Amino acid sequence: MRAFQEAYHLSPPQSLQVRRVLVKEGLWVVEGVIEYGDGRVLDFVVISELKDGKMWRDRWYFAEPFEAPEWRSQWVERMDV
Repeated sequence: MRAFQEAYHLSPPQSLQVRRVLVKEGLWVVEGVIEYGDGRVLDFVVISELKDGKMWRDRWYFAEPFEAPEWRSQWVERMDV
């Protein structure tokens, strides 16, 4: 991750908060919030697959937070950051 940040001239994050970790045999899913200190706050999800007890593949997804559309808001549960 550090090499990625340096390649794209990104400053290291100021804080990282893990909201939830789901673990199943051979699969880890981590949800959280990452803050860069310059006003940028992103939600993230990391999906890690394991083989023979070692990291085999991982995917990282980042998105800016957004409000749920009106039609879907009845199913939204707010999480404090």
